[in-house]
This record gives sequence, structure tokens and C-alpha cells, in this order.
Amino acid sequence: MTKDVLITVSGLQFETQEDEAVEVISRGEYYFRNGKHFLVYDEPTEDEDENSKCVIKISERTVEVSKKGAINVHMLFEKDVSNMTYYTTPIGDMLIEITTHGILWEEKEDSMYLKLTYALEMNYQHISECELTVRVQCLSLQDGD
Repeated sequence: MTKDVLITVSGLQFETQEDEAVEVISRGEYYFRNGKHFLVYDEPTEDEDENSKCVIKISERTVEVSKKGAINVHMLFEKDVSNMTYYTTPIGDMLIEITTHGILWEEKEDSMYLKLTYALEMNYQHISECELTVRVQCLSLQDGD
């Protein structure tokens, strides 16, 4: 896998008033260090004034998603484990709990795929069942680099 990659992050929440889908496509960087895969990219905010720097760290049993900037959070996904954290936004902090149901990780020579399924609680109330997928594609020198 090359260092320069195209990262597509798709999120879907079920059981809200209506299913809510979000997708971010960004150029990013991929690293493999100390037995862990790292994806680093910028995620625009709704008002587009400030981006959040995102890091996804994938190891054998866990996935960590960190955002710093307009949104600040460090989420830990471990199968069949609940983890709590604060989700900090410009309008305030929210206490969230993530209960991970599944982690699927696939690697190929020029691409990678991650799928997380989890339950999301906010301030001790169930909000929704969620799905997060991350697709990583190598960028070759032929893509305009």
C-alpha cells in the first residue's frame, strides 16, 4: 500500500427519525507502524470554516478514531465492549457511549476496507444503531501527482 491514498468514510445511523447517511471523501496518508495501520486525513465541517484532523488507527482487536479541530473526540471500538468518551463540538460537550458489535477489516494490495457496527448512546440514552465504513484506495502517480 502506498503512502498517498484516497479515503472514503461513510456513516449511517438507523432508528433516528429517518436514516441519516454521511460521506466524506478525502486525500490522505497511510502508514503501517508497530503492527498498526494508520489513516490520516482532513474532514471538513458543515460550515467549512475549520477542518478536523482525523486519525484512524487499526490494530488486531481495536479501532481508534480521533478528531481534532472543529470537532474533538477519541473513540475506541472493541468488539462486544462499551467505551465512553466526550464528543466536543463548538456548541458544547456530549458524553457518548459506543458499544461495538462488529469489526471487519480487509486488506488487498492496493486497497483496504473497514466496517464497524455499533450502538450509540448519548447522555445515557440510546440514540441509534450505526455503521461506519472506510474504503482506502491507493493513489498512483498517474492520478496527477
